[in-house]
Amino acid sequence: MVKMSMDFAPPKYAQVMTAIQQRITDGEYAPGDMLPSETQLVREFGVGRTTVVRALQTLAMQGWIEREHGRGSFVKGRPESPADRLRPALATAEHPESAENVTDVRRVPAPRHVARLLGAEERTPVITRQRVVMRGGRCSAVETLWFPLEIALGTDLDKPEPLRHGVRHHLQTVKHLRFDHITERLTARAPTKEEAELLGSPKPVLGVLATVHDATGAVLLVMSVALPGDLHELQDVYSVT
Repeated sequence: MVKMSMDFAPPKYAQVMTAIQQRITDGEYAPGDMLPSETQLVREFGVGRTTVVRALQTLAMQGWIEREHGRGSFVKGRPESPADRLRPALATAEHPESAENVTDVRRVPAPRHVARLLGAEERTPVITRQRVVMRGGRCSAVETLWFPLEIALGTDLDKPEPLRHGVRHHLQTVKHLRFDHITERLTARAPTKEEAELLGSPKPVLGVLATVHDATGAVLLVMSVALPGDLHELQDVYSVT
């Protein structure tokens, strides 16, 4: 008999989550039911209170339960979309701009990796918009978006004025272009020289490189997001059916 290394076991809070999710799915915990108390869950699963609290907080964030201060946790049911948080690339496309966070808008030759993702020749002209996200007085993300000229034509994507309702809304409203799916890749990398200057640090970043596609599979834009590694933690817990 081969014993599986515990290195591959899910974290304890995820095990608690999975067990509660399964009970909700099986109907053992029905909508409106109160879950066992934190103390009861600590005893049942043999884990610390911090582990139980983290599991319950994540379940509430995902829409499985509702926590009421002073009363306890109540079942809402299985959410239609268990992982309902926005992905980094989609959040980048949807959040509104401001005059303070748009740092650069211009026409440039497409870098090799961008041209490849767009299916274009290297140095094909594209429109780029660069933005920063500020939190607590510190730059928490550098976002760079590249648009083919035919996509930007007739829009405000090549203008320095902020898009008050975000890129996705602007493309849908002005050109009737709809996002169908996003291909997103996450890597740990060193920031570019420009990103390091905007972030105020040369420390490693979590880099998101994404392509946005329409229903035909055509690429509408490419985006790169640099997230300081000391400020961001990307986490996802989901059930497997």
